[in-house]
Amino acid sequence: MTRRLVVVTAGLSQPSSTRLLADRLGSAVVRAGSERGVEVQVQVVELRDLAHDIANALVTGFPAGELRAAVDVVAAADAVVAVTPVFAASYSGLFKSFFDVLDPDALAGTPVLVAATAGTARHSLVLDHAMRPMFTYLHAVVVPTGVFAAAEDWGAGDGADRALAERVDRAAGELAALLGGEPVGRAAAPDPYEEPTPFVDLLADSSGQQV
Repeated sequence: MTRRLVVVTAGLSQPSSTRLLADRLGSAVVRAGSERGVEVQVQVVELRDLAHDIANALVTGFPAGELRAAVDVVAAADAVVAVTPVFAASYSGLFKSFFDVLDPDALAGTPVLVAATAGTARHSLVLDHAMRPMFTYLHAVVVPTGVFAAAEDWGAGDGADRALAERVDRAAGELAALLGGEPVGRAAAPDPYEEPTPFVDLLADSSGQQV
């Protein structure tokens, strides 16, 4: 079973932490797919190289040239990883503009993994307050785990890098599961009333004596 994964990255600098995170996510999905018997072929769409064409398409209403090819690749993808830097507490204008160029139904039913990078962890809510609503509007299937990487997650010691790696692997596993036709969900929280604590125990003081 072969599936096409398109990684859309909106980093502006070279090198870019956004591209670095995008590459890590793409590689993680390939590994997770292999574990499930799914061959994942990855293609990267670097929006930095398409900035002028995207601006022209917003004015004319018609994507042309390399942008047209990128739009077609994303529309035909079996899954998408979408990564943006954070500007003014939201996704970048370049990132949003690219998805504005797509046909409204281009991503309908397509599994999408959302990710973002920023200088501080204070922007981590961008995944839930900006990116998820946008892809939900586009009728995509957004995997439960989003991945956010702040500046301190890069080269800040084994602990920080390990935590980022765990988030990357968890999100990649969820996307690979969808590519393989498996259901994706989180484990149900334990029912606090399944084995209730006797009331007399709740009244016991810290020394174990009942009051």
